[in-house]
Amino acid sequence: MTPVSSAPGALRQRFRPLLWFGILFVGVAFLVRLVLLIKTGHEVPASPAKWLYLFLVGFGYDVVEFVYFAWPMLLVLWLLPRRAYVSRWGQRIFLGFCFVLAFFVLYLAAAELVFWGEFSARFNFIAVDYLVYTHEVVGNIRESYPIVTWSLMLLAATIALMFFSRHALAARDDGSRFSARSAVVGVWLVLTVVVSFAVDGSMKDRSDNNYVNELAGNGPYQFFAAFRENELDYAKYYPTLPDKAMFANLRAQLKTPDATFTSDDPMDITRTIAGDGPEQKLNVVLISVESLSGDYVEGLDVSKHKHLMPNLDALASKSLFFSQLYANGTRTVRGLEALALSVPPTPGESIVKRPDNENLWSLADVFNAKGYASEFLYGGYGYFDNMNHFFASNGYTAVDRNAIDSKDIHTENVWGVADEDLFTLVIKRMDDAYAKGKPYFGHVMTTSNHRPFTFPEGRVNLPQGRRTAAVAYTDWALGDFLRRAATKPWFRDTIFVITADHCATSAGKTSLPVDRYHIPLYIYSPAHIAPGRVDRLMSQIDIPPTILGLLHFSYPSRFYGYDLFKLEPGRERAFISTYQELGYLHGETLTSLVPRQPVKEMLPQRATGDATPVKTFDQADADAAITYYQSAAYLFTNGLMKHGAPHQTAATTTPGSL
Repeated sequence: MTPVSSAPGALRQRFRPLLWFGILFVGVAFLVRLVLLIKTGHEVPASPAKWLYLFLVGFGYDVVEFVYFAWPMLLVLWLLPRRAYVSRWGQRIFLGFCFVLAFFVLYLAAAELVFWGEFSARFNFIAVDYLVYTHEVVGNIRESYPIVTWSLMLLAATIALMFFSRHALAARDDGSRFSARSAVVGVWLVLTVVVSFAVDGSMKDRSDNNYVNELAGNGPYQFFAAFRENELDYAKYYPTLPDKAMFANLRAQLKTPDATFTSDDPMDITRTIAGDGPEQKLNVVLISVESLSGDYVEGLDVSKHKHLMPNLDALASKSLFFSQLYANGTRTVRGLEALALSVPPTPGESIVKRPDNENLWSLADVFNAKGYASEFLYGGYGYFDNMNHFFASNGYTAVDRNAIDSKDIHTENVWGVADEDLFTLVIKRMDDAYAKGKPYFGHVMTTSNHRPFTFPEGRVNLPQGRRTAAVAYTDWALGDFLRRAATKPWFRDTIFVITADHCATSAGKTSLPVDRYHIPLYIYSPAHIAPGRVDRLMSQIDIPPTILGLLHFSYPSRFYGYDLFKLEPGRERAFISTYQELGYLHGETLTSLVPRQPVKEMLPQRATGDATPVKTFDQADADAAITYYQSAAYLFTNGLMKHGAPHQTAATTTPGSL
């Protein structure tokens, strides 16, 4: 028998479907980028240079991602014997395999469009998180979008694509040898290794417009990059100071007129906070409202809506209303972390979801030592984002959807019960604490202002399924809660604190658009707190010490936050972050720390989120930013945020001894 040759033509025949898949993959990626550019509108300037940049760099990322995505087809074309490949049944199986690949590429494209519509970003760490909680995420998608209709449309598109591709995918192989096919796979393997080391997700970030940088990326590539960097070692990726200098700076930053360090240990940040009057053991209800952006709040310089929240707008004149508060991050867990622990965000995942996050210094510890019942109340199931475990392990009693009787539920969706039903639970828990003669501290996390934006009918005159309607409903539920609470005997001695976990959107023209972190804060207690407006810059981590200051509590603290009313003017600052970029807002300057890059400083426009580079670099701001973020990461990573850890004053380190 004459041996079958392995001529170059035979290899081209065998691997021709790989070319088809490459054209499909890169072509769909181009169309996605084009659609996203159109959807972004005026946020990307009509600049040929910027458009050329995002399409050329985007093409490069698409090709790199195809190097990875091609492997399933490459393996089939390599390993399938020639006789099986060209047979009728082999061809049918191979066409079915190509159908699955094509459907997956189209489905991924549709998912990117939906994700961009929600977050104005390519796949990122949020998409990584969503893989963990498939019940909530799949449920949210089913309740928010016509997923069956869209799937059928994508199926029809795939069938049409395969019909027109049938000739390109016809099995041909006039004599390729396994050794020759192995050489092709070997070259592809070398190419894969090279691009893995030579390319990373940040190389595209060269434009001064963050939308351009996002559009220049490739969604699947950014997803896997976020997956690899979900936990970032601060010391490995960010600028650092020597430990001794870092802790010396930190102690200087944390010193305030009401604080006295309890030891001379240079690494001990424990302070005694002295109250300035008789302690008032008032009930405290801290409500972190889902996605309550400053956009919706009249009286803030980022407000874009009028009369959408009449109850909160009226409450501003009856409360201490803080107009310059900034959220720590862009996810609920970042807000919960700030309000429970009073620490700056650490890079990568939130402490709420990280291992070994038990027995940390928390706001509940202070209240518990004063005889309070401290609870975290959530309208959904608290296993989501590890909330129940985190709060139950750090001084709170975790109370979630399981504690709500079905008869008390007007409506619910995949995220949880309607806000009014959650507030009914809060009232019951406060009634129980009052009957037992215990002061009450409750941290309440709402859910209604989250897609799919559903709520009980007849509450507001806006259609279901829209963000503005959900905001209006949340406002109605808060007003209804305060009206019901006013009938209770414990109302007079209760402080209601209303703020947000984060904003409704985080995308902007810059990587840290400050307007997308601007949130409101209302502190309301008609019998105990005089109304007023506070226009000083404030961080979300300052809320716990400020509340404790209003109660005139004396307590030991390892919090990073300040009591704003004890802080000298000029020392105000705020922390804003993504999971990678860490921002420090002080005065008119925004300093940011980015993995593997020098410290950046910008002059942000607080109303628009735009920013311009500084003309004169401020080393003091740079050192302060590094100090705060490096020390927070150091303390958590080394277990030094825990009660009883080294470098803590022994007499004040156990929960309940505060």
